[in-house]
Amino acid sequence: MTPPRRRLAVVAATFSLAVLTTACGALGQAVDCNTAANDATKIMTDWSTEVTGNATDAKAIGTASKTAADKTKELAGKYDGDVAAALNELAAGFQSLEKGDLTDVTEFTGKMNGFSSKITAACT
Repeated sequence: MTPPRRRLAVVAATFSLAVLTTACGALGQAVDCNTAANDATKIMTDWSTEVTGNATDAKAIGTASKTAADKTKELAGKYDGDVAAALNELAAGFQSLEKGDLTDVTEFTGKMNGFSSKITAACT
């Protein structure tokens, strides 16, 4: 596994764990938060798998990032308030990667814990 791939895998795993262990407040909000967190984790995992598998293919990275951005925007449309804001910010992060620049991907993966923290904070 190349260093960029290893970094992507570690960040994705960290993001998944943080999102899945989110503690939400009220029961209704907990269901919504868990659904949002699980859906965001799936989008991240799918993106990470695509990018890791095609780390040298700028077009594939761009396509995976566009798909992830679109799915995240759609997910954000189902929520409001802080949850929607956190998901929209994640979508914007994916959008910034649509040109497929590996340097941008590396920078974005460094910000993944921040997105996870925002989703977590929105659920508390």
